[in-house]
Amino acid sequence: MGAERCTLVATLGGQPQVITFALDALLARGEPIDEVVVMHLGPENPRFGRALQRLADEFAGERYGGRRMRFRSVPVLGLRGRLSDIRTEQDVEVAFDAVQRLFRELKARQRQLHVCVAGGRRMLALLMFSAAQLYFTHRDRMWHLYTPEEVLARAEEGALMHVRPEDGVRLLQVPVVPWGEYLPGLRRLVFGHVEGMWTLTPVDEEEIARCQALLRQLTPRQREVLRAFAEGLSPDEVAARLHLSRHTVDTHKTKILALCRNVWSLPESQRITYHFLREHFGPLVDRLGI
Repeated sequence: MGAERCTLVATLGGQPQVITFALDALLARGEPIDEVVVMHLGPENPRFGRALQRLADEFAGERYGGRRMRFRSVPVLGLRGRLSDIRTEQDVEVAFDAVQRLFRELKARQRQLHVCVAGGRRMLALLMFSAAQLYFTHRDRMWHLYTPEEVLARAEEGALMHVRPEDGVRLLQVPVVPWGEYLPGLRRLVFGHVEGMWTLTPVDEEEIARCQALLRQLTPRQREVLRAFAEGLSPDEVAARLHLSRHTVDTHKTKILALCRNVWSLPESQRITYHFLREHFGPLVDRLGI
């Protein structure tokens, strides 16, 4: 188990400490986690923005407590942009599709998953559980974070990001039946499974070729901008992460999207936005070495 590449996936609301509490507990167990992915709604609720910034500070320079740790936030995206809340059955479908895209991406990269559903909207946690039954293997784990009331009060809104063992915060494993392990036909249906290896379909290989062709045309700074958009950031968030002005980010974005239009042979009448970069490059960030 220690040889696996592990990702902590967590749902996030306005309480950033649930991420660090869970991560600290998993690292204390010896889990070799080198990546943290948080899925959240937004951006209308300012608490989400504050929580994300608090977490970004914890993972400054892609390091956490002296160890290498990649961090990225993944907003729930629909056809009309970010989903601000889950109010209707259509919202549920959009959110479930976003969760499944994330799980497919991580499993295509052969990641072992530790999923924590202690933060954010309860519906988002329920959708994570449903997706886990489809995408989990026997090595993956789902966790609930138990935090005593006294610690909850002290840690409110990220006032306390780390706790001591005697504070009583602990992870409780949530039983999940990984139906895909028992029903091969179901596994092939959701992401393709051949002779025990996670594989990309031929269409995905064509997509990789297009992405690589575009990357060869970018400057190092444009690649950084592309990666930030691929991870689901908005233009303002890209500017903040890379310490650029919004105008500079927009200039790079315009150039990148123009190149995308050429590489994907898109007609001028088809409007594309920065969400195109998340859809096409997001699942391939590591594989492409962006």
